[in-house]
Amino acid sequence: MFIRDYEKDKEIIRQVILGPNYTEKLIKIADREEIILPIDLDDVEKIDPDFCTAIVNNTRRYVQLFCQIVDEILPDFRVRENVSKDKLDVFIEHRILAEMRNRQEENQGDLAAQNITAKYPPELMRRYELYFKPPTTQKSIPVRQVRGKDIGKLVSITGVVTRCAEVKPLMVVATYTCDSCGSETYQPIGSHSFMPLERCTSQECKANKTSGRLSLQSRGSKFVKFQEIRVQEHSRDVPVGNIPRSISCICRGEMTRQCAPGDHVNVSGIFMPINRTGFRQMVAGLLADTYIETHCISVTNKTLEEEEYDMTDEEFIRMIENENVNINRLASSIAPEIYGHLDLKKALLLLLVGGVDQNSAGMKIRGAINICLMGDPGVAKSQLLGFIGKHF
Repeated sequence: MFIRDYEKDKEIIRQVILGPNYTEKLIKIADREEIILPIDLDDVEKIDPDFCTAIVNNTRRYVQLFCQIVDEILPDFRVRENVSKDKLDVFIEHRILAEMRNRQEENQGDLAAQNITAKYPPELMRRYELYFKPPTTQKSIPVRQVRGKDIGKLVSITGVVTRCAEVKPLMVVATYTCDSCGSETYQPIGSHSFMPLERCTSQECKANKTSGRLSLQSRGSKFVKFQEIRVQEHSRDVPVGNIPRSISCICRGEMTRQCAPGDHVNVSGIFMPINRTGFRQMVAGLLADTYIETHCISVTNKTLEEEEYDMTDEEFIRMIENENVNINRLASSIAPEIYGHLDLKKALLLLLVGGVDQNSAGMKIRGAINICLMGDPGVAKSQLLGFIGKHF
């Protein structure tokens, strides 16, 4: 374990970004034609394998370093002069012109716009999203194998999407206006909750020995799309007698609306703890919930017809073709990880082979078979029905 030289790392980052694989991407991002800048860690590994490992082990820090380098070099890649402006561009441009006019009136000379924009937080000025694509040597693992030692690292998991929340706006930079001096204060927000600022700390208020009250301006604040999805491990990864585990995945910006409930997905992202404040943190103590900050989502849906069977499956199918398979053996094949409940499994088997609605001469003979399971909690009712719904 040693302390890394971040200045040296920045030189490697600059070498990676200025490579031929990202030139076209940077031009489109500078011209506001694209938003996502994906960094393939295979390209980093070709230059410096140790640096690639450092990114995987401390991903959040290197996202910031990559963004700093991109902010420095992005103006050099702009091709078009007239790019489409959003409300934040108009807001910031108006503020820059007003401040330059005020400085000229105060005989402070013409100040470059770049120097004025230095007071704005980088999160407010960025119009791109940077994500890491894990190296091909990193294999996806089940949700069950994500451990506490993976906190802060780039992990890849496989599973089934069980829930997708609606997309909502998330504030990433809060803008306040002082009711006394009229100056603006910016507050970058790095978590899901924040404490709003109340008092102005500008030089004018300090000189006048006043403490103006700040008012939140939603027009000048920056919001991004936010969505939470729930990923559950595959049934094949669940040990016999265990309950399937799931984990929350946080999607921001262009990572939202990439999947739907029921999709089989590979999710890559940063395994992070949830930062709680106030009374919730006092109650939780040293415990913390975890989530994955999504960097890459790929949907890998496969139907039963598309799945590839290996030789072991084919040999087993041919072996039972000539056997006298009774109803007990068929019922036992339903949710084999759940012990017992043979009568209940027989009922589910009859539900599967019972057919569909039948109408003869305009008269309904038989309707669709339904089943209702009632019993004590924790006796695998939902798991049995979930097995039927998932596999049949």
